[in-house]
Amino acid sequence: MPHTQLSCLTLSHHTAPVELRERLHCSLADVDRLPLAAPAGPIRELAILSTCNRVELYAAIDADSAAARNLLIDLLVQIHGLAPETFTHQLLYYDGRAAVTHLFRVAAGLDSLVLGETQILGQVTDAYVSAVEAKVCGPMLSALFRAAIRTGKRARTETAISANPASISSVAITLAQNTIGNLSERRCLVIGLGEMGQLALKALRARGLSRIAVANRSRARAEAVAAAWGGPVYTLEQLPQALAEADVVISATAAPHVVVDGATVAAAMAQRHRRDLVLIDLAVPRDVDPAVRTLPGVYLFDLDELQGYLDDSLAARQQQIPRVEVIIAQEADAFEAELHALMMRPLIVDLRQRAEAIRRRELQRTLRHLGDLDPQTLAHIQRLSRSLVNKLLHEPTIRLKEKANDDQAAGYAAAVRDLFGLSESDES
Repeated sequence: MPHTQLSCLTLSHHTAPVELRERLHCSLADVDRLPLAAPAGPIRELAILSTCNRVELYAAIDADSAAARNLLIDLLVQIHGLAPETFTHQLLYYDGRAAVTHLFRVAAGLDSLVLGETQILGQVTDAYVSAVEAKVCGPMLSALFRAAIRTGKRARTETAISANPASISSVAITLAQNTIGNLSERRCLVIGLGEMGQLALKALRARGLSRIAVANRSRARAEAVAAAWGGPVYTLEQLPQALAEADVVISATAAPHVVVDGATVAAAMAQRHRRDLVLIDLAVPRDVDPAVRTLPGVYLFDLDELQGYLDDSLAARQQQIPRVEVIIAQEADAFEAELHALMMRPLIVDLRQRAEAIRRRELQRTLRHLGDLDPQTLAHIQRLSRSLVNKLLHEPTIRLKEKANDDQAAGYAAAVRDLFGLSESDES
């Protein structure tokens, strides 16, 4: 019987377009709906990490590498009904330490679209919790995911891999905060609700900001978006009023001309009683007239300036990669030791259970010949038999635990099972 090994089948933004990632998006609920639900057969344990940037299956499988890869591919085929040739060329497969290291890199943010982003650690945790709740996560994957979560936390607390803002929207908010201070009680305005505007909204809300207004050419669109938190809504014609009330403005329309002109900003500033105004222009072509920089109390940042800050932030994160890699290597070593111990633990339990069964059987046979014994004598005989078993197994147990860290641990365990006639079906 092949040895149980850790396997990972992954498809991510590195290898596949978003259209394919969307088609292969799945969860353990999809697996439950299969006629023969997994884990089944050689698949002993299963966890699925499925996000907008990746679809990854982690499994403990009783199969060699080629067979394990095919089993996981077949699982995706059953879930989605897709022909394998439509996606297999965009998959990557890892097993053993490579699978361990890959998950640790994912949890640490080294494999993310945005280096060091923090959301993925929560998604790894959710994947683990889902597998535990579905009762498909056994000792191997439990140990793996706990170690991955620990690795991700260490990477973010012991290095600066996530310390600097690493998206245009994050940089914009950080610059605004550096300019006018804490934003928690400030009013924010997002102009334009295309992709960039939506990202800006998401970043603002992720920072816990709630006083957010939106302005858009279509009022209906603005109302639909703002309904999630009940913020004020403006049309572009109402910008003078919106600018007078806002403290931070992020503009990201697709207009071919200036949307926020100097006269509008000057009129707004006249109503603001010397309150500073931060304007962040994310649009190409630009939404905000550069001339507003000459107005007292007005701070304007355009996309070129933001990109410069972003490049500096990403460069700072890049410098942290070697430190994170050291943490990953340390945790991978620790996990391998834990995994070897997991492999030996069932063997030690089975060995002791076999010895205990023999002790009980032989004790009962002996007692039948001895007749009635007083309780004290019976207790002495019981204690003697247990002591003999414990002393005989003490040294082998120590040796087995020592062998857990040996590269040949799996072979050693198989030899012991064969020597004592212990069934591998007892292993779990």
